[in-house]
Amino acid sequence: MTMDGTASHRTEAAADVAAEATHPETPPRRRAAAPPVSRPLFPFAALVGQEEMQRALLLVAVDPGIGGVLVQGDRGTGKSTAVRALAALLPPMRVVAGCRFGCDPASPGSLCEDCRKRHVRTVTTVPIPVVDLPLGATEDRVAGALDIERALVDGVRAFEPGLLARAHRGFLYIDEVNLLEDHLVDLLLDVAASGENVVEREGISLRHPARFVLIGSGNPEEGELRPQLLDRFGLSVEVRTPMDLATRIEVVRRRDSFEREPSAFATQWRKPQGRLRARIVAARRRLPRIRTPDRALEIAARLCMALGTDGLRGELTLIRAARALTALEGGEEVSGAELRAVAIPALCHRLRRNPLDESGSAARVERAIGEVLGP
Repeated sequence: MTMDGTASHRTEAAADVAAEATHPETPPRRRAAAPPVSRPLFPFAALVGQEEMQRALLLVAVDPGIGGVLVQGDRGTGKSTAVRALAALLPPMRVVAGCRFGCDPASPGSLCEDCRKRHVRTVTTVPIPVVDLPLGATEDRVAGALDIERALVDGVRAFEPGLLARAHRGFLYIDEVNLLEDHLVDLLLDVAASGENVVEREGISLRHPARFVLIGSGNPEEGELRPQLLDRFGLSVEVRTPMDLATRIEVVRRRDSFEREPSAFATQWRKPQGRLRARIVAARRRLPRIRTPDRALEIAARLCMALGTDGLRGELTLIRAARALTALEGGEEVSGAELRAVAIPALCHRLRRNPLDESGSAARVERAIGEVLGP
């Protein structure tokens, strides 16, 4: 017999053939199918040329209560790549094992009805979900509906969770959000306001937690968002195709390297990814201890008054974003520098149109910052 066991392998194969000939009803032995190998995602730390979008996504990763991110601009600028890369960067979340809605075991007040009935809750970890909401999705697909298969086969009236249930505690991504149908916009507004999805149809009466970071992307030239939905986005950023030659070359170089050898590229960026993940985790822990002095509150209020924003959501978002940025940068107290840094993404989409002012919303915010905080 050879050292590699070739003769032994041939003997086993002959025995298998003989057994199948003697007992034709005996199925041949099959090797267990190998689990599919998931393709690595493009590393968030390797993104280049879209710093404002990256910072906005990092802020909502530190504090999801900011409300979400609206990304407007050119196609092919890495919007969807950045969202999926961020979710892959974040540490897995702890959920109640077997829960259809991914309930948080550390938040008893937000558990679904099934989890509340359990006396013992087993905890497991799952990746942060990223759920795409297609423009043509039906309301049943989004909110959930009667499980037709179980109703026909087992005669059981059971609820089949929709996209909102799958996105709980994760990201709900809507490409071309400005083209979303009105009935889905109304549904999203209701869920965003209450943090719960209520289903009342086909004999089903159910509610479950549905808190997620809403990420929308689109081109404003193709249509505008309804003001009610626009106001629900905490931050709004514009992305443009890089016009700097060196930046364009680096973007193409990194993307081409990733397409050629995804695993090797991901390995190359493993350490930067680890440092960025540790930075996010540390910022989350630091966030409750960040101090917000009255001076910061006064600056936020004066900025919103100077811009004439409706309601108080602008001040609240501005303060939360500045606090998250302070935690991300390792600070202890919100200052004018953090407020200045997040003012444009937090306020530019909340401005009323002024027919006498032809400057863009970002320029108006910058002018207000100069008036309140100085140049």
